[in-house]
Amino acid sequence: MASMPERQVSTQAVYRPESKLGQLWKRIKQNKVSYFFVAPYGILFFMFTVLPVAVAIYLSFTHYNMLQPPRWVGWENYLRLLLADDIFLIAVKNTFVFAVVTGPLSYLASFVFAWLINELKPRIRAFLTLLLYAPSISGSLYLIWTIMFSGDSYGFINSRLLYLGIVKEPIQFLTDPKWMMSVVIIVVLWMSLGTSFLAFIAGLQGIDSSLYEAAAVDGIRNRWQELFFITLPQMRGYLMFGAIMAITSSFAAAEQIIPLVGFPSTDYAGHTIVAHLIDYGNVRFEMGMASAIAVILFFTMVISQRLVQRLLDKIGT
Repeated sequence: MASMPERQVSTQAVYRPESKLGQLWKRIKQNKVSYFFVAPYGILFFMFTVLPVAVAIYLSFTHYNMLQPPRWVGWENYLRLLLADDIFLIAVKNTFVFAVVTGPLSYLASFVFAWLINELKPRIRAFLTLLLYAPSISGSLYLIWTIMFSGDSYGFINSRLLYLGIVKEPIQFLTDPKWMMSVVIIVVLWMSLGTSFLAFIAGLQGIDSSLYEAAAVDGIRNRWQELFFITLPQMRGYLMFGAIMAITSSFAAAEQIIPLVGFPSTDYAGHTIVAHLIDYGNVRFEMGMASAIAVILFFTMVISQRLVQRLLDKIGT
């Protein structure tokens, strides 16, 4: 005959908490209609965003030349980039210099110009918006700067400098390493009022004017206080979007730089990380090395985005 404690244990119900996977599946069944409508976007997002990133991370640990199957090499690609590839280190330095200058300046310029023209009449605001936004959608029109900075006496800037007697011979703006990065930064800043600029205008237009009236009653007395306590907190989502766009465009710069200074540029003075990726991927077909560069660039942008997000979270607090 079983003892009393054993009988109590045998008759007592055993509670087993439901696993997280089971809870997820239960929520999916409860909201199956919503998941059905989200499924097309989810599938496309997985196929064209998540899967390529995962494949790039895998290939970064392999030797892959697109003709033979990938061969696992572990950390060899990363060690080769960081310890044996001097050009990659030059590209890292150039990219960070370019990003530190153009990223914040283009971001601030986009917001300041949007803030300044926001209070103008609709027709004037529309005209100025188009005028400032046009360089970013002008395609290859930025190559007009190659004429402006041409290294012969027919270049606009060199011809003016020679005429005024400031220089005795033309300056090689696009081939001299001393001038190359400065010229590139000027051209990119000229084209920087793009999507972020339009997003900031949309955000400013969407702020309820009653908030400013209530703030005036509460003690807000000037435009700077309105900007910090009302405008910026109300635009936090737009500011985050603009920051992501600025970070992406500054770190991934190559499209405008290569036509201006060549590929490769003199002494690699205009060589960026993306240009180095193009060199390995499109010229040498070393896709393992190219994937390693892409992974490094990806995580660098993610870390930068997280730092900027922390700074933006403090706005208005």
